[in-house]
Amino acid sequence: MWRYGWLGASFISGLSASIAPGGPAQASSPAADDGAAVIGERSRGSRILDLAIRSPVLAVPARVRLLLPSGWSRDAARTWPVLWLLPGAGSGPALHTTWTDNTDVDELTAGLDIIVVMPDGGRCGNYTDWWNHGKGGPPKWETFHLAELRQILERGYRAGTARAIAGNGMGGMGALAYAARHRGLFRAAASFSGPLNTLHRDPGGLDVADLVELGVAIGSPSADWTDVWGDPDVQRVVWRQHNPYDLAERLSGVRLYISSGDGDPGPYDPQPGTDPDVLESLAHTLALEFTGKLKKLGVPVSTHFYNGTHRWPYWQRELHAALPILLAEIT
Repeated sequence: MWRYGWLGASFISGLSASIAPGGPAQASSPAADDGAAVIGERSRGSRILDLAIRSPVLAVPARVRLLLPSGWSRDAARTWPVLWLLPGAGSGPALHTTWTDNTDVDELTAGLDIIVVMPDGGRCGNYTDWWNHGKGGPPKWETFHLAELRQILERGYRAGTARAIAGNGMGGMGALAYAARHRGLFRAAASFSGPLNTLHRDPGGLDVADLVELGVAIGSPSADWTDVWGDPDVQRVVWRQHNPYDLAERLSGVRLYISSGDGDPGPYDPQPGTDPDVLESLAHTLALEFTGKLKKLGVPVSTHFYNGTHRWPYWQRELHAALPILLAEIT
């Protein structure tokens, strides 16, 4: 296990902000049950709508980017199926734009009759309500995404109840954890290079506990990394409650797509022959463990394991491959 010994640009990348909270919002914008509400709304072309949301379970407003289908209106008599795309970890304030910044998801989904939801996930949020040494409290990203944001989208933006979810890196872990922890909420889920067994241990190398510690050190330096789920040995029950590998049986009935590279430079890498990407190698190991458990449980899964590293060109390709599988369950 490494501690603070590794830092890669593929894991932490600077991102530019794209929406200011406090911008104009609809006077009729609905609130979630706990009072979370849209405080800023900005249109960026014919399909892109950016939201800023003030939440009682987060310390600062969160941002969300929507890709809207042709004919969408907040006053429409119908609703639309929803595809959630979760971002990986990052250091910038605009994680909600990473999918549109780095892939062709806008063009890819332009003719589809769905709403695409791309929410902020926090610089080190880990798609969970932080344990905070048993005290709970903010940040509560799982509550924000699956209670507050879901209610806001369904009450004010014509989001329906047919949902699929996917993510890259830590967002892939979040996609599978959300689908497993909230059975019936998502009909399909995909992970691209996600760390799908958070309790995998490697005393001599990189493991997921290292990623959590590194992410908190960079994204929330005033916090302790054990604020997230506790110590993986002492609070093992808490870790298991959020670990896709331990929740695998709960994914029965969810259409699944799992992919990762092996860490060796592949067709989208500029310098073939360079050293392996340790982060993608770890994701590959964990994906094999996770899909192996699914197969033992008899849970069907589509997989794609390939030669490549932890980079956006691969995740764009995987989105293209996974999209028909996800759409088949919600449209």
